[in-house]
Amino acid sequence: MNEETHHPAQPGAHVVVCARCGTAADSEYAPPTWVCSVENGRRQYFCDKCARSHIRAIEGRLDSPWW
Repeated sequence: MNEETHHPAQPGAHVVVCARCGTAADSEYAPPTWVCSVENGRRQYFCDKCARSHIRAIEGRLDSPWW
């Protein structure tokens, strides 16, 4: 078959990090409680603690430098 197969990266090769506080996730994927935001064409992740602290700014679609 000519289908491309997705091969996950080696464990620990890429770890998701909170763009606000620097907390690292346990895997290369963000936990479901984290928030993903696209700012200036760049994807950023925020941990659940930072997301809870700044939920109003996130829902108001303010860029993270404003909070």
